[in-house]
Amino acid sequence: MTSQVMHDVRDGLKYLFQTTNDFTMCASGTGHSGMECAFLNLLERGESLLCVTTGLWGKRAESLGQRLGLQTFVVEAPQGEVVSVEEISKAIERHKPTAMFVCIGESSTGIVQPIQGLSEACKKHNTLLIADTVASIGAEPFKMDEWGVDCVYSATQKVLNAPPGLAPISFSKRAMDKIRNRKTKVASFYFDALELGNYWGCDGQITRYHHTAPISSVYAIRSALSIIANESLEHSWERHRTNVKLLHSLLEENGFECFVQKPENRLACLTVVKVPQGVDGKKVTASLLGKGLEVGPTNFRLTFFEF
Repeated sequence: MTSQVMHDVRDGLKYLFQTTNDFTMCASGTGHSGMECAFLNLLERGESLLCVTTGLWGKRAESLGQRLGLQTFVVEAPQGEVVSVEEISKAIERHKPTAMFVCIGESSTGIVQPIQGLSEACKKHNTLLIADTVASIGAEPFKMDEWGVDCVYSATQKVLNAPPGLAPISFSKRAMDKIRNRKTKVASFYFDALELGNYWGCDGQITRYHHTAPISSVYAIRSALSIIANESLEHSWERHRTNVKLLHSLLEENGFECFVQKPENRLACLTVVKVPQGVDGKKVTASLLGKGLEVGPTNFRLTFFEF
């Protein structure tokens, strides 16, 4: 694998995340490794993490934070609803956490969580803003620099439609300052952003061997990023929104109900549908599986995870 290929991927990720951050690269692993990479680098034992929870991934972030010896706080919405920016800002004011985690596209519930307007409260209290875009990047608008996000990570196998195996991640200058001024070393060499960043050519220094990257996955994400750049992010966002509106209207016409009640809170690339009253969901999923269609076992999840 050549340095030019890695450079192409970094440029593509900067466009995808809408950022100019030097430390924009991929961790080797699935989307979950992006969460671990973010937390391990940006937080030290005894520091605090605020988790904005609208489903499974907020709870997963809380669990990971506790495993890392962090003090964790939660601001949570009722099922199928978002947490308002006002509520989140109040939680930041109350807890003054070292970092805050937000999952923008919650795949367990089909929620899209807004974060615009949070950077002011985060900067006021020196809180780092970490965004999970595993299930949303490419389908929902995301502007890292404009929105003041300090760390974003994603995955390759959802909307980008590449094989799993890499976790795109980007750290802001503010985030890198925090990493460079840690009191302790990052507990994981594998996920150390300074080591990983050097391997990806982010620091302008002579690169050192760090690990053997999944080379075929690097070539695959380069192709996927080229496809989305050729289409343009704006067109991709609009296409997903247009398609999901049609899906929702057809579902409603046929007597189905979306788990997320407010259309503006529904994720553009994934729709969670309630199992209708009197219907045995397990029998439906078994029947669909026999036809080559796999849906979630409790509620039905319909996705547009491809181009």
